[in-house]
Amino acid sequence: MFSRPRVELKTPEQLASMDAAGSVLCEALDAAVAAAEPGRSTAELDAVFAEVLADHEAKPNFLNYHGFPGHICASVNDEVVHGIPGGRVLQTGDVLKIDGGCIIDGWHSDSARTVILGSSQDGTADAGDERLSEITRQAMWRGIAAFATARHVGEIGEAIEEHVVSQPGERLGILEDYVGHGIGSAMHLPPDVFNYSTGMKGTRIKPGLALAIEPMLTRGGIETRVLDDDWTVVTEDGSRASQWEHSVARHEGGIWVLTAPDGGASELEPLGVTPVPIR
Repeated sequence: MFSRPRVELKTPEQLASMDAAGSVLCEALDAAVAAAEPGRSTAELDAVFAEVLADHEAKPNFLNYHGFPGHICASVNDEVVHGIPGGRVLQTGDVLKIDGGCIIDGWHSDSARTVILGSSQDGTADAGDERLSEITRQAMWRGIAAFATARHVGEIGEAIEEHVVSQPGERLGILEDYVGHGIGSAMHLPPDVFNYSTGMKGTRIKPGLALAIEPMLTRGGIETRVLDDDWTVVTEDGSRASQWEHSVARHEGGIWVLTAPDGGASELEPLGVTPVPIR
């Protein structure tokens, strides 16, 4: 007989611990983003992130995960995800993805942001890269908004794809090799959260479900390969990529973005969704 992977449903108390982990992670990502300047190395950003976690006595969940050597993933330009922080020095115009997580009381958080080093307003960045990041960010929030009312996880991917393909101008690719996931007592749990329509309903959504929703888009094709370090994922065609991610909980009262300082209110309310704190 075939069986579906068990989906972990959290109690309000467990979600509250995840919310605490999400708050620390948000602060750590704020610090790493603020430190992301031309001339600084990705290893320096890793150290800034790690210091915030240490200040809160939170454990990193990326460090030593299947041997990964950093507290964050720092992926630049055509590197989509899982870039290892090190001696690479950031340059003006780079597209940097910072992905991190932490653990408090055994409960995990996971979130990612894209940073453009410069601005098209003064010619130090490419307007197409800014558009890529903004559409990825918007698509993530459309997926989160769908999670608020969806009956099945597949509706999240449908909302993300619908937003991406509806945008005028340069067509963006939606990565298929890497997807979102459940999160809770471990960083990666069932179910998979696809960023596109699969034609399947997917897992039924119930209170207590927490998901990491993370669209990854490219300015070109969606084919990828892994570098010789066995971690860093790059686009085959060298096109630049963006990643945005939040950990989000659905509970009896509604939805709450665990890794956003306001639970997602500033982004979700314009989309017709009011997040509800976990009690």
